[in-house]
Amino acid sequence: MGRAELDNLVKIGNLKVERASRKEFDGMVASARRSLADAQNESIEADSQFDLAYGAAHRFALAALRQQGYRSEHRITVFQTLVHTLGTDKADIQIFLRAHNERNLAEYEGRVDIDAKLLLDLIRCTKKLETAVAKLTPPATA
Repeated sequence: MGRAELDNLVKIGNLKVERASRKEFDGMVASARRSLADAQNESIEADSQFDLAYGAAHRFALAALRQQGYRSEHRITVFQTLVHTLGTDKADIQIFLRAHNERNLAEYEGRVDIDAKLLLDLIRCTKKLETAVAKLTPPATA
């Protein structure tokens, strides 16, 4: 999709080239699927649902990036590369970026007020990521 753009991110130090691993890819996808399923359990607190949905979104996005042979040390970069790894539309990427900011507020400032619409949007967009990642050819290497 956007290998040239991803290579440019390597040149400026936002990504690293690293051989993709089938075991890592499969593990990320399996973990993301479990978290996404759990995030939809309405009997748990909204902040827990949010954590699970955000974690699932990040793991799906990272699996797509790793499948392409890249790695990032920054979560936000993983979400920003979705346009190049999966062709994710910009509106969905904005949901992931907003969720990332909310996650940081919760993680570093103790904020626990979860926007119900953002949670629903995050779950909806993460389901789309799950579908897109399922269409990828897993890496060949163990």
